[in-house]
Amino acid sequence: MDALVEATARILVRDGFDKASTNRIAAEAGVSIGSLYQYYPSKEALVAAVIDRHNQDIMQVVRAAFAEVALQPVEKAARKLIAVAIEAHRIDPKLHRVLAEQIPRTGRLENVEAFNREAHALFKSYLESHSDELRVADPGLAAFVCVTSIEALAHTAVLHSSEKLSDEAAEALIDEAARLVIGYLK
Repeated sequence: MDALVEATARILVRDGFDKASTNRIAAEAGVSIGSLYQYYPSKEALVAAVIDRHNQDIMQVVRAAFAEVALQPVEKAARKLIAVAIEAHRIDPKLHRVLAEQIPRTGRLENVEAFNREAHALFKSYLESHSDELRVADPGLAAFVCVTSIEALAHTAVLHSSEKLSDEAAEALIDEAARLVIGYLK
């Protein structure tokens, strides 16, 4: 199953969704088409599996980052969380872009919404535990504003730029996004 998911990801990045087929995926994975159909009924099911794995990998990184910053002051925590969001988008930007485009086709919007809810809940919990440092009155709304802003900045900078985001550009983006988030929260 892992070989099929990995083959699907490679084909999506290399050739795009429309040129991916179960026959090409099976050949790329080195398995028979019959074996592929034992596990996945369609190309869309394979793409959904790639999306699920990609989101799980990202959430592991996000959960670890929130655990790491739990006791840190807002200035330090915000910078770390922004850096993690940007780095998560830089891991495999071509795959991330293809998956973002294909989510509606695969019926995985509810998974993305669950991912967003968890990220908001983690951020809200952090803000609640640091309320003495903040000027915002509603931690839930503040979490929404921060997470949405960070995600939009990271997503756009990494996935919709004509050039690969350099390390220097990523650092500058982290600095500016941290100024934005910290300025809002404090």
